[in-house]
Amino acid sequence: MKPLLLATALVLLAAPPATPAQAPLTTAAERGGFATTGRYDETIALCAAFARDYPDAVRCIDFGTTPEGRPMKALMVSRSGALTPGDAHAAGLPVVLMQGGIHAGEIDGKDAGFLALRQVLEGEAAAGVLERLVWVFVPVFNVDGHERFGAWNRPNQRGPEQMGWRTTAQNYNLNRDYAKADSPEMRAMLRLVDDWDPIATIDLHATNGAQFEHDISIQVEPLHGGDEALRQAGRSLRTRTIADLAAQGSLPLPFYPSFEDYQDPASGFEDGVSPPRFSTGYFLLRNRLAMLVETHSWKPYPVRVRITRNTIVSVLEQIAREGRDWMALARAADARDLAGTPVPLDYRATERARTIDFRGYAYTRTPSEISGALMTRYDESTPQVWKVPLRDEIVPRTVVEAPRGGYLVPVAFAARVGETLRAHGITHSVLAGPWRHDETETFRATATTLATGTVEGHQRLAVEGAWARERREVPAGSLFVPIAQPKARLVMALLEPQAPDSLLQWGVFNNAFERKEYMEAYVAEAVAREMLAADPALRSAFERRLREDEAFAASPTARLEFFHRRHPSWDERLDLYPVLRTAHRPE
Repeated sequence: MKPLLLATALVLLAAPPATPAQAPLTTAAERGGFATTGRYDETIALCAAFARDYPDAVRCIDFGTTPEGRPMKALMVSRSGALTPGDAHAAGLPVVLMQGGIHAGEIDGKDAGFLALRQVLEGEAAAGVLERLVWVFVPVFNVDGHERFGAWNRPNQRGPEQMGWRTTAQNYNLNRDYAKADSPEMRAMLRLVDDWDPIATIDLHATNGAQFEHDISIQVEPLHGGDEALRQAGRSLRTRTIADLAAQGSLPLPFYPSFEDYQDPASGFEDGVSPPRFSTGYFLLRNRLAMLVETHSWKPYPVRVRITRNTIVSVLEQIAREGRDWMALARAADARDLAGTPVPLDYRATERARTIDFRGYAYTRTPSEISGALMTRYDESTPQVWKVPLRDEIVPRTVVEAPRGGYLVPVAFAARVGETLRAHGITHSVLAGPWRHDETETFRATATTLATGTVEGHQRLAVEGAWARERREVPAGSLFVPIAQPKARLVMALLEPQAPDSLLQWGVFNNAFERKEYMEAYVAEAVAREMLAADPALRSAFERRLREDEAFAASPTARLEFFHRRHPSWDERLDLYPVLRTAHRPE
């Protein structure tokens, strides 16, 4: 029997036969052997049907509206009686948020989630878990992308026959939008997250990439990064999920299986910690758990749905069993004082590698008569164990000492920055009057590098420089963002200029690093002569620079700028990052 037909048969055998009473709570995918997936109107109908048939255990809500006007649906599931955030918090219940279709072509999570939901409610799976937790299920995050339906939206994926599109109607990739929160969909999701405060968020995907036997990867943070104590919960969640999947016949991986050299299997793999534009990099900054689930896109859709369903059930069982203990670890992390302590802004894998056995297929690498490049061709009829390097020793890359008080955002930038802070639920206040202190710190860029193209509609900016003490007045109406708050790591990720997904690096402050005023050359010549005549020390410095720096000596522009930078007409705000740090809390 062919693999696709065999997988379909296995799924159908595992599911009870549909009856008229059950039909409204089954997906078109399940009824058709997972050859297809339903359109979004089915999600709307199923959300209402589950709430109708299980009024004591399911609530269906709209938590946002997409740019094309579609409702964003979420189901709250529990038999504890707590179907609102307030009730869940009052009962001290762990909340787990699962989202499907953030990339709407990778729609495994929607169909697997509805399948698991029916089975859990009917007592066929994860018995007793709904009394001990609240499950928030978002079947489709990228709703408009889901309705951009087509047969070739995922050319390197086996099934379903048609699926949605990767990005939103505004062409945002939602799994690049957590930190910057540009899209209305992400802002709606962050409101949902703030309301429910899930101890764990499970992001359900399918991979891109090569062909091999492994069928799923499970990555969890905090584990390599984030709060040290909370990492034990992250490791436990990853280890037990992988063990459960392996016991059910899967070949799970604890890292994303993307080759270091994208086309060459022999290059092996590198693990890491994602920046907070991604879900797994974001939630560790909120001191919460995040799991990235990636089924292997080359496995048939029935197989991928079954494995995703198994993952969902495993996570529910673990949250029911360990969730309250993990919540205690998270609360302790929230209360930890980071002021004045070193905090990693990003991470890297070291050069230390170990050799692993990886379940691949026989392959060749030969020149292509089409592209002319060296191409990899896999033979799925011949399984093969590859011995390849894995670099999974993860260490901090950029470490910055947290401010002792917090950050100050001058009033000119308060509206723009405040919008992002509010989207993330970050505590901040508005200064009622001007404030000045000797221990204010400023960051002046010594080098800036603009990206040559745009990413997500932004021209990204990288800077070099350092914080230095400088006395500056901050006007009334400016924002104060205290470091003493549960989201301190997220505050630093957004406001530290050298953090990879800071507002600065996303180009929000590019204007501050653009020179706007100039001195005409003939004026600069006259000014320079006056300055040389009046200041022997300046003359000595200029002559020494001419002797020691050939590039400077050969550049008329650089030579004139030497004097302009020392003249009162120079813009002292050029290359000054318009966010400050303070060791004190403004009164």
